[in-house]
Amino acid sequence: MDWQGWFALGLAGTALVLMSTGRFAPHLVMMSVLVVLSASGIVSADQALAGFSNSGLITVVAMFVVAAGIHHSGGVDLLVHHVLRNPKTVRSAQARIAIPVSLLSGFLNNTPVVATMIPAVHAWSRKIGISPSKLMIPLSYSAILGGTITLIGTSTNLVVNGQYQQLTGEQGFSIFSITAVGLPVAIIGVAALLLFMPRALPDRKDQQKFGAMREFTLEVAVSFDGPLVGKTVGEAGLRELERLYLVEIERDGSVVTAVPSEERLRGGDRLVFAGDTQAISDLLRINGIVPSVHEDEPSLSKDRAERRLVEAALSPQSDVLGLTIRDARFRDRYGAVVLAVARGGERVSGNLGNIRLKPGDVLLLEARPAFVSRQRYNKDFLLINDLETETPRHDRAWLSWGILVVLVGLAACGLLSMLNAALLGAALMILSGCCSVGQAQKSVDVPVILTIAASFAMGAALEQTGAAGFVAQGILKLSQGHVLLAIFLVYFSVSLLTEVITNNAAAVLIIPVVLSMTTSMGVAAEPFVIAVMMAASASFATPLGYQTNMMVFGPGGYRFSDFVRVGVPMNVFIGLVTVAVIAVVYGIKPGL
Repeated sequence: MDWQGWFALGLAGTALVLMSTGRFAPHLVMMSVLVVLSASGIVSADQALAGFSNSGLITVVAMFVVAAGIHHSGGVDLLVHHVLRNPKTVRSAQARIAIPVSLLSGFLNNTPVVATMIPAVHAWSRKIGISPSKLMIPLSYSAILGGTITLIGTSTNLVVNGQYQQLTGEQGFSIFSITAVGLPVAIIGVAALLLFMPRALPDRKDQQKFGAMREFTLEVAVSFDGPLVGKTVGEAGLRELERLYLVEIERDGSVVTAVPSEERLRGGDRLVFAGDTQAISDLLRINGIVPSVHEDEPSLSKDRAERRLVEAALSPQSDVLGLTIRDARFRDRYGAVVLAVARGGERVSGNLGNIRLKPGDVLLLEARPAFVSRQRYNKDFLLINDLETETPRHDRAWLSWGILVVLVGLAACGLLSMLNAALLGAALMILSGCCSVGQAQKSVDVPVILTIAASFAMGAALEQTGAAGFVAQGILKLSQGHVLLAIFLVYFSVSLLTEVITNNAAAVLIIPVVLSMTTSMGVAAEPFVIAVMMAASASFATPLGYQTNMMVFGPGGYRFSDFVRVGVPMNVFIGLVTVAVIAVVYGIKPGL
């Protein structure tokens, strides 16, 4: 291996480290890698940009639009109303979520499926009296398992197929090529989930609703010219608020704790409350209470009627991580004011402006309506819950499902390629009014698309410089020429990478290694490629490992340890099952 190979290998290692720290957005890292590879001449301009025209990537974009049509037409609402109903036990409730969600995720990208289901499951959990902490992890895990059933279940499958076609010149996989492995694994995985999760998951019964499941730290102020000035805390009605507790008053640099009801309010007093979303919304309607802002952060007090409350979870790639709320300057950066913060389902103590932001923090923001449309697909926020959401086009719900069935049928029967079927489905969703052009544009996750496209350049560099072959020989030595052991090592290598970087990037980086390995061994590449697809999707161990895990982290009121406790065994179990199923499907014996 010459210097180009070592350089490509070092660059790949550097990219892995940078992405695993969480301080740099994956798409920025991979785009930087693309620039370096192209500028150094290791890959040509055509190779550097090949990912942007790859059929797998374009199919991913089209499937984002198809998922948007299902979402905005209220298609998932049909599922909620007709399937969930009234279970009597926790296991029954989890089954009513896991089975339809896993099937739905087999044909739609699982991220919008989970985003759509979260508020519906919360409302349902209140109705049936079961804590969201018993339901949210099963929601995410079943969506992950469902994504392995077909080629279009996750963007990772499509991207791996696209790179496989590009590097080998082969026709690639059909829509159901992965089903022989993915379906048994999904069935066994869902069965294991339903067997062990009812007892393994925490039961936090005091967290009963999408707002109430988290205790926010909220800071408001007494208006200088408002009617509350001079009144006692009791006279202002601040002691009788439901689900909201006055923790302290900050006044002229001093803090009044254990606030008595007889304490008189002054203009400019900062009142620190602990409570849930709905109670906070009620508090802000009190005449004389205004959002508390800091000297360097202007208020949004004008045009109050045009503003709304928004819940937003910070992603691991957010630009404001590590900054205090005051230093983050949300008003200048996002056009929003932070009213409250929750972390892991618990109130964060201390002055609101001095709270240092971490991944997964759920912020309650006061913003104008345009904030939601601008930020819903921003890398800074994994989940934005507008407390005044737009009404779906329910009259087109059945139509959206019909379009999805047509799309899958055309691809399955071979009448259209997967790319053309997805493009046709996306066009029909827009033309039929299931989603608008604006909604379709917003549904496309640009950072994900850039990460995928740029990753192809890295894959091409590893392949042509011999770096992939070098790594493949190392794995071959460990496997001692045993095919099944080699598949096992590939699976768990991808599984570990997926926990620290994005699943798409992990898969694309490993595929050139796998192809070099199978060429050296003289065996078919298909079982290895399917192992990569499965491993890149099956990420259960941490909330940071897969996007849907992070999305349910706050709404379920979970702690990081909750995912580790149930997710690590799930990772190992699904890995062993997957390798065993691949061995059965492809007739690979342990001794070979």
